[in-house]
Amino acid sequence: MTALTRLRLTDFRSHASLDLKLDTRPVCLWGSNGAGKTNVLEAISQLGPGRGLRAAALPEMTRHDATSGWTISATLDEDRKLGVGLDSTGNGNKRVVRLDGAPATATDLADLIRIVWLTPAMDSVFRGGASERRRFFDRQVMAHIPSHGSVSNRYEKAMRERNALLERGRVDPAWADAIEGRMAEAGAIIASNRARILIALQDAINDRPEGFFPKGDLALEGDAEKLASEDASLFDVQDLIAEQLAKGRYRDQAAGRTLSGPHRTDLSVIHRPTGAAAGDASTGQQKALLIGLILASARALNADGNGPSPLILLDEAAAHLDRDRRAALFDELIELGGQAWLTGTEEFLFEAFGDRAQRVEITANPD
Repeated sequence: MTALTRLRLTDFRSHASLDLKLDTRPVCLWGSNGAGKTNVLEAISQLGPGRGLRAAALPEMTRHDATSGWTISATLDEDRKLGVGLDSTGNGNKRVVRLDGAPATATDLADLIRIVWLTPAMDSVFRGGASERRRFFDRQVMAHIPSHGSVSNRYEKAMRERNALLERGRVDPAWADAIEGRMAEAGAIIASNRARILIALQDAINDRPEGFFPKGDLALEGDAEKLASEDASLFDVQDLIAEQLAKGRYRDQAAGRTLSGPHRTDLSVIHRPTGAAAGDASTGQQKALLIGLILASARALNADGNGPSPLILLDEAAAHLDRDRRAALFDELIELGGQAWLTGTEEFLFEAFGDRAQRVEITANPD
């Protein structure tokens, strides 16, 4: 079981200094609004790949009036020492990673820690546009395949170059071929990663027990992902993307942007009990479905056998559930085995855990 047994923050968000000594049980953080509970979850998310729970830029996470950058130190499973921080000395801002006291990379940490999370901001994932659902799904993919983030960055960089070329009004074919080749190469990996993890998530959803959190049926609406799901080779998917980009040059030139590719893929979710699209479900059904998807994502990570059990970060999830649903959520978190971190404004929200969880009151740092 993967667990943080100590967490220390310095000048991170609202926390000038915070030192939590823990055991391996779920952690329930409670306290008033504005005390900094979500900031603790965000700090944990910085130990994983990507930009973290709020997708914030590095300097944004520095405490107001701090004289230097922030640091996050954690003890994993009582023996591994992890560290992430912002070095704001010199020119620019640099992310610093350490493992057991030695310089390391984010990839080194990704081999040791996997994280999934749910925040109130994600409640709009089914009501929002395709980009929100795509980001949500890619976050689950990155928990399984940490390199998915760097591949996505390569794709985005090449697409920005292509868009700049389109905006000039005249597209040099050789230049476009080269850029689209890089987009197709990265895009094929993205599509294949998504198709693979979609299967893992759907299997985990199907294997989850029936209960308070309904099951969903997932599909990816993108040509490259559909081809990848049919066991096509990576080269076949790459050829498809390259062909679509080449054929769409004049259309894209008129629009001033790239209108086809994995960056346009949407995630379709059907609320299985009613057969309705998740976007048409009630607010309560959407919340329960979203919790079910996160639990399935954690279950899929446990099932793949290729890494540690995940840390599960649930921000204010318990507050929106009735007593029976809270108890069901807590029971499933215990059954999953990974260390869960939950937040809430009142300690009583976590009473159904009994002594199966540890409770920590978070109070605001004095000015």
